[in-house]
Amino acid sequence: MVARVSPGNRGFLVGLICFIAVVFDGYDLVVYGTTIPALLEYEPWGLDAAEAGMIASYALIGMLLGTLISGFATDLLGRRKLFLTAICWFSLCMLACALAPSSLLFGLFRFLAGIGLGGVLPTAIALTVEFAPPHRRNFASAIMSSGFSVGAILASVLGIVVIEEYGFRPMFAIGVLPLVLLAPVAWRWLPESVDYLVSKGRLGDAEAVARRYGIPWPPPEGARAPRLRGRAALRPLFRPPFLGVAAVFAVATLISQLFIYGLSTWLPQIMRTAGYPLGSALSFLVAMSAGAIGGAAVMSWLADRIGPRRVALGGFLIGAGSLLLLSAHPPTAVLYVAVVLAGVGGNGTAVILNGFIATWFPAVVRASALGSIMTVARFGGILGPMLGGWIMAAGVPVNWNFYVFLLPALAGALVVVLLPRTRTAPPPGEPLRQHTEEVGHA
Repeated sequence: MVARVSPGNRGFLVGLICFIAVVFDGYDLVVYGTTIPALLEYEPWGLDAAEAGMIASYALIGMLLGTLISGFATDLLGRRKLFLTAICWFSLCMLACALAPSSLLFGLFRFLAGIGLGGVLPTAIALTVEFAPPHRRNFASAIMSSGFSVGAILASVLGIVVIEEYGFRPMFAIGVLPLVLLAPVAWRWLPESVDYLVSKGRLGDAEAVARRYGIPWPPPEGARAPRLRGRAALRPLFRPPFLGVAAVFAVATLISQLFIYGLSTWLPQIMRTAGYPLGSALSFLVAMSAGAIGGAAVMSWLADRIGPRRVALGGFLIGAGSLLLLSAHPPTAVLYVAVVLAGVGGNGTAVILNGFIATWFPAVVRASALGSIMTVARFGGILGPMLGGWIMAAGVPVNWNFYVFLLPALAGALVVVLLPRTRTAPPPGEPLRQHTEEVGHA
């Protein structure tokens, strides 16, 4: 089913494949923001800012549906096949976007692409965490998730080179590359999840993968239980100690998604409105993505040492501070610093929250927790671009485009205070307070 890798590379190849997939995931989502100025100037479609904001949300609505579907499809296909299906699906839909003859069909294909994109990140996080060394799971998840920001940088840099000369269509055509370049590699080298194989009773296959990738074997007796399906898979999340924690994670992640997708979608157009040419406006998106990458690396390193809760709190406060600075019309050099810090506070915080979710919930409910929390969080991603479009269409002063995301960032900091101070969940039936005292404050 999969090719053998050396013990010294255990988990690295899995993380690399997932990282590349998330790079394309980030590219395909952020590329729309880079093309908004060109789309608004494209006379045959006659889009205004509010309509452009709605189209931006179509992909995120699709991601909401895709995240929901992926939670159930994992039981039918396994994580490996779901991963492959998702990247092939969104690649074909991106090509369709490039060829769309009308804004209506373009929006439809963005929605369909979002369905595929919705299955990528939860699956990639789950696979990366499973195959990473236990003491480096936050770091591995953060580095893999930072692929989103690498994709955002690629979209921005290519936008500077391509859009003014060739228009917006080639930018979407590039989205077909995962089908051509990544899918064959993943088909050959990506293993199936050991947790999934054990849950299906395929212990021979599970043992082979575990030994090949350096995962401890045999698994705990509790992990041999059949995988729960449908409502039964979600039932543990609606019981203590998971219910309250899952709700807080969902709200915090929703706010981070609103911040990320709202600001990254509209930042180039906001800067165009402020008087910067297209190339310079897109360079701010590059700076924001660079801040996200550096922020994710540093914050994940800190999370493994002082705990993800404190780091996520600091991330939201950094994001709020950066927006306040951006709204003050600082000099250009300070403006770039503020945009970098916005990347730290937005994407960097989201990466920490995703890793916290994946490492806090035990394996028996991890997939359900990731899928359910990310499903709720997608509403923030849908609202963010719409909110930015409404503010842009209202013709208010430029600083209001930053104020609209400042209050959610402050709210996110307040919500993070309610997250658990533990690094992992207690065993079923054990009080959360007792476990907190045993593990220590993170």
